[in-house]
Amino acid sequence: MAQVVNLRSARKRSEKAKDRAKAAENAVRFGRSKALKELERARADRAAALIEAHKREDRDA
Repeated sequence: MAQVVNLRSARKRSEKAKDRAKAAENAVRFGRSKALKELERARADRAAALIEAHKREDRDA
């Protein structure tokens, strides 16, 4: 015979699992320190400067 399941508690467990997954995702996305953010910004700026420096100039312009 099948086991009896309380639908209310099953729904609450499901919602809590979704909330924990969302919290973990947000921690990965937004949980960086100021130093890491500055390092990432500096690397992006350097990469953009390197790309800009290697662009060819148009002689006709």
